Amino acid sequence: MPVPDPTPLTPDQRRAVAALFSAISPVADELGRLFASHGHELSLVGGPVRDMFLRREHRELDLTTDAPPERVLELTSDWADSTWLIGIAFGTVGLRKGGTLLEITTYRSEAYDRTSRKPDVRYGTSLTDDLARRDFTVNAMAARLPEHELVDPFSGLTDLRDKVLRTPGRPEDSFDDDPLRILRAARFVAELGLEPVPEVRAAMTAMAPRLEIVSAERIAAELTKLLLAARPGGPSAGIDLLVATGVADHVLPEVPRLRLEVDEHHRHKDVYRHSLTVLDQAIELEGRYGLESDLRLRLAALLHDIGKPKTRTALPGGKVAFHHHDVVGAKLAKARLAALRFPGDVAADVARLVELHLRFHGFGTGEWTDSAVRRYVTDAGPLLARLHALTRADCTTRNKAKAQRLASNYDVLEQRIADLAEQEELAKIRPDLDGHEIMALLGIPSGPQVGRAYKHLLELRLEHGPLGRDRAIQELLGWAASEGLASPPGAAPSS
Repeated sequence: MPVPDPTPLTPDQRRAVAALFSAISPVADELGRLFASHGHELSLVGGPVRDMFLRREHRELDLTTDAPPERVLELTSDWADSTWLIGIAFGTVGLRKGGTLLEITTYRSEAYDRTSRKPDVRYGTSLTDDLARRDFTVNAMAARLPEHELVDPFSGLTDLRDKVLRTPGRPEDSFDDDPLRILRAARFVAELGLEPVPEVRAAMTAMAPRLEIVSAERIAAELTKLLLAARPGGPSAGIDLLVATGVADHVLPEVPRLRLEVDEHHRHKDVYRHSLTVLDQAIELEGRYGLESDLRLRLAALLHDIGKPKTRTALPGGKVAFHHHDVVGAKLAKARLAALRFPGDVAADVARLVELHLRFHGFGTGEWTDSAVRRYVTDAGPLLARLHALTRADCTTRNKAKAQRLASNYDVLEQRIADLAEQEELAKIRPDLDGHEIMALLGIPSGPQVGRAYKHLLELRLEHGPLGRDRAIQELLGWAASEGLASPPGAAPSS
């Protein structure tokens, strides 16, 4: 592929490059001198170079060399503290020197089978050719070691300055070779605030069906990185790009379907835009509830209304309702996350949050009984902080009075939870009798009857608060009699 002349650096850029590269890890410089002394090239490449210009930390150092993997092992055998070979089939050797992790990959020129993401690796001899195969120009920069010379044949530094996302060659070829780069484009929008050029956007749309060859686990990993982007507004911007280009139809089809719905109050352009706003607001609330980059909350915020298209009901006057969309949405969310191979506990927690996200609105007046508070806390369980954030984030009305009223009502609920928690240890609500006591009092073995009795006592505990042992025994014996269970002779309340 012909390499274009890079955009010349301005004097300010040259000074910035020199200043930043002066901070390159001494470990990398030491390794560069080692390779040079044996007649081999070594360069810092890709993300670490890009992140130096962004003044972002990079946990691992990615390097590239003309030395084949076997030679890399020879050169570093006495230098590295440890070595791993998990990527050696693709030309990569992993090293650790002190507290620094490094991956060294031999120059490559890859050919891809259209039915697989795994390349036919062919080693190259040119740093420029190696950079040409990279995903985007901002990742196609290198710093030669140990001399700290910037190699930027595709003007990645200029694109980084201009916040532009381009590919070194034709984006169709890049995405055809490795379709996961389509999702990576959205991730870089989320993380770095880059704007894809029109050719990249068009190629994302055209090549999106190629994602079918990518494993669900790899797709989930990219979506996770996108949603956990730290840039304010970044996750919603990344999702919006996936939807706008049609890529989401292949990985999160429930999300673009929300564009077809207008909410029941006609206060949002569509449910899709509302969902992106909820995502933004949930992220802003994470700190308030002691959460940090919380994947479960962010997934729940994005997916909380995906049950609406299936539950849409027309009402008189042109309005619509979405009865039970919380329950339907929970099932859809769990199914989608399972299909993407998210961990089972993540899928279950997200589904539970979606199911519970309307629970507060059943008590919209703020008049919470002790019983209602106990049930709210018990139903949320360990997800209570996330449910607080999700419920507050779900208020996107432009009516300031209504927004303030909802916020005040939720303040009341949180205070009631705090007050009752001091009295009753709400997070640990249990019946007044445990399973062993139930079996002893009723003279029955372990089994479904014990479970039913336990559930009955738990319902009483939620409704009335602590019963005390004597009343709990009376309630249990009364329930057993109504169920036709014979109590043991002489059973009576005891202290």
